[in-house]
Amino acid sequence: MRRLARPLLYSGTIAIVVGLGRYHAQFIGHYYFHSAQRLPWNLTYAGLLCLAAYGAGLPDLDRERSPWAAAGGAALSGAVAISIVQLLLGSLFLPRFVVFSSVLLLTPWFAMCVGVADVGRSRDEGRERVVLVAGAEEQLALHSEMSADLERPAVLVGLLSPKLAHSHDPRSKPLIEAVIANRGTVIVLDRLASLDETVVEQAATLHEAGLRVRSLSVFYDEWLGKLPLSDLERMSLMFDVGELHRVRYGRVKRLMDIGIALVGVPILLLALPVVFMGNLVANRGPIFYRQSRIGRGHQTFEILKFRTMRPGSDAPEWTEKDDHRVTPWGRLLRTSHIDELPQVVNILRGDQSVVGPRPEQPQYVQELREKIPFYSLRHLVRPGLTGWAQVKYRYGANELDAMQKLQYDFYYLRHQALVLDIRIIVRTLRAVFGRRGQ
Repeated sequence: MRRLARPLLYSGTIAIVVGLGRYHAQFIGHYYFHSAQRLPWNLTYAGLLCLAAYGAGLPDLDRERSPWAAAGGAALSGAVAISIVQLLLGSLFLPRFVVFSSVLLLTPWFAMCVGVADVGRSRDEGRERVVLVAGAEEQLALHSEMSADLERPAVLVGLLSPKLAHSHDPRSKPLIEAVIANRGTVIVLDRLASLDETVVEQAATLHEAGLRVRSLSVFYDEWLGKLPLSDLERMSLMFDVGELHRVRYGRVKRLMDIGIALVGVPILLLALPVVFMGNLVANRGPIFYRQSRIGRGHQTFEILKFRTMRPGSDAPEWTEKDDHRVTPWGRLLRTSHIDELPQVVNILRGDQSVVGPRPEQPQYVQELREKIPFYSLRHLVRPGLTGWAQVKYRYGANELDAMQKLQYDFYYLRHQALVLDIRIIVRTLRAVFGRRGQ
């Protein structure tokens, strides 16, 4: 049902908009609907509504968000967008009846599709039932991680320590008994458990019965999209980095960076006068913000952004999500992500890539390198305007957050490929349109 929700949402949107257009043409306006102007406008409107729904996170909506509010907001956003387009072009080929009636009909339709997706997600979670054999620290960490945004739905149903899972005699099968009792479908073993022959023997029996067995590292990789903290140092040299070890990928990625940056330049030029006027009113001072960051090969470069803080308030301290130094106009720039636009210049110069680890300030890099010996691995590639850690984790405001984001950075380095880069770009656009980006 979860896979059905998205095509149901999009096909229903097109059907409702086109249906309203035909109804208006036949019974209200008395014109030919399939003319060269009417049908394309209806399809354009349907496309904008689908984009608005995708940007709002529909149909796979976070459970803490109201489906009706998200559905109504998406439908209304699409209506406002097409109204602005028609106003700018001086064209009214899409009747107001179609625009506003679609909002009324699509709001419950979108909400219903969210319900379908949620039912499917609940079924998927119930289908993947995880039994974990690990130490107390790993148990606590994974229990917390399972409440986050998973790459594959699952639910944690059983926890055993390696000591409890150990079989003391041939008749004792504690792991098998725990899996049967909890109706487990996936068994996850930490390093200590995987070194216990009796635990591995039980896992092998379960594997022969059709259950899946994963190491803690592989489970984090496949289900959570990150590497576990306990394995970062051990795994730091055990995979190829696409940008470093695959020449063709590096070249194609650079071409993609240049292409996207060139598209961003006109947008930057259009934003410049708007930001300048906003600065005159509510953010007086330099329009640009320049700061040293560490790039590929530990080379220092100067990052370029629209200034969002009060002049002289950029002292070296961790930036928080609701930082008191940010001006009201600057907060608007951050919320809309317009403050990031000048980085297209960094991308064209080769300082940055569109996708990569977040570039940090030199003093933070030095601190983190002293505390985390393998932290330098993230500097084997160009830092990014966006990245896997940015779309997966909340705003980083301290060293603990930096460590958490490093787990996602390692995942990106391990799986670096154009498909993943495009996936991150799409997720970033969705976060921006849904105003959920970091």
